[in-house]
Amino acid sequence: MLTNISSVLRACAQRNGAAAVVSARTYADFATQATFEIKKCDVHKLDEAPATQVVMTRDEGLQYYRTMQTMRRMELKADQLYKQKIIRGFCHLYDGQEACAVGIEASINLTDHLITAYRAHGYTFTRGGTVKEIMAELTGRRSGIAKGKGGSMHMYAKNFYGGNGIVGAQVPLGAGVALACRYKGTDELCVCLYGDGAANQGQIFETYNMAALWKLPVIFICENNRYGMGTSVERAAASTDYFKRGEFIPGLRVDGMDILCVREATRFAADHCRSGKGPILMELQTYRYHGHSMSDPGVSYRTRDEIQEVRSKSDPISLLKDRLLSNNMASVEELKEIDVEVRKEIEDAAQLATTDPEPPLEELCNHIFYNNPPIEVRGTNPWAKLKSLS
Repeated sequence: MLTNISSVLRACAQRNGAAAVVSARTYADFATQATFEIKKCDVHKLDEAPATQVVMTRDEGLQYYRTMQTMRRMELKADQLYKQKIIRGFCHLYDGQEACAVGIEASINLTDHLITAYRAHGYTFTRGGTVKEIMAELTGRRSGIAKGKGGSMHMYAKNFYGGNGIVGAQVPLGAGVALACRYKGTDELCVCLYGDGAANQGQIFETYNMAALWKLPVIFICENNRYGMGTSVERAAASTDYFKRGEFIPGLRVDGMDILCVREATRFAADHCRSGKGPILMELQTYRYHGHSMSDPGVSYRTRDEIQEVRSKSDPISLLKDRLLSNNMASVEELKEIDVEVRKEIEDAAQLATTDPEPPLEELCNHIFYNNPPIEVRGTNPWAKLKSLS
């Protein structure tokens, strides 16, 4: 009996060893990098433009794929939890726009700064937040990235300033962060994101003016997903050339569904800012698959056929996957492995997000001040009795 088991184990070991050799040989045969021709950017007040012939390594491609898949699966799980009434309140999903966040992050440093609007889950992840922290924040739990007090619209990480609920209000804040970079004399910059709906806000044009006057190292990025809430850009804006809106600020219009286009344009913009030339404006032409928020079914102002057409022709994850496979940079099995690992990570995070305790009531007013105030400040403790000094 033992002899038989020993023989079986030896045979298995030999088979596994052979499989490992085949596997190793297969991976060794993969291309370590490839060159791609990408769509040319439209430019405004620029003599040069981002490169149209770019190189992507196998490692970069696999990392981009994993990050975008994680963001996509995380948003789909958030959709599911919202419909189960486990996530409440405002919730704006980012699926469809993953190439924007991942492409931007690929060309800046974690020491650089980033601020965005309320569609912030993806950027929270690329800025260093974990899936568990994000999912727990969505369900209002103690292990959330904002201790369960911020929810969908108010997530923060190091050098990431949210998640802002007021339309367009993050743009002047981002310019303020860029002013701090310049004041401190660092080589850092601020990426300041807003949508096509916010692009018509007066405060944005005021910010353009100040940023240009002071030559602030800020990249203004309009994520144009074609609809401001339920209104198409054509019905909301007299000019839909958002990359020209800065007028005296140079601009780029970029294919926001192609991660390599976004990466190269952001690299170009970052070099522009770091060289002391002041602000630059980017318009990323992208698309959201979900409605504006979870309260919007997203099909009353556009057709299901339109959504399906974008999915089938321009999906950012499918585009990257096709490039990896057609250039012998990965195998179908390897990408499936990543998909399985991502799904497990999301399921584990969802489990925590539904079982972790909510923050206790006594913590309601914590974290209002960075440090303990030197004197008693009214309103920071709802249970403190007010004292009269008269």
